[in-house]
Amino acid sequence: MSRMTPFASPLLLGFDSMEKTLERLAKGNDGYPPYNIERICADAGEPQRLRITLAVAGFSQDELDVTTQENQLIIRGRQAEQVDRDYLHRGIAARQFQRVFVLADGMQVASASLKNGLLSVDLIRPEPERMVRKINISVSQ
Repeated sequence: MSRMTPFASPLLLGFDSMEKTLERLAKGNDGYPPYNIERICADAGEPQRLRITLAVAGFSQDELDVTTQENQLIIRGRQAEQVDRDYLHRGIAARQFQRVFVLADGMQVASASLKNGLLSVDLIRPEPERMVRKINISVSQ
């Protein structure tokens, strides 16, 4: 028996990659590191701005990596294990993470900054061009 999905409608053409992305996102969410997404008020005529803030206490700038690939924002953190330390108690683990955010078409990363253990990534969503295109109909005899 095949599974019916909302994207199986014959009226939704070309959305199969979006369905795969949604399935992947639903599977890979462990909750670390915690994050906020906020809308930044824009002045009239400026594009909408969003800010993603991740709690990355203990990570230095060199241990963080922010990249975009196709329509995804990928944030990675890799802490090196410090073998020269002799811990009496170890409650803070050197942990790696990867967070992936799917970006809508046209979204652009404006900047990324690290301050007080918080990594902030600012995004801009320019207003899309409203375009109407007339399609000529050919007549064959």
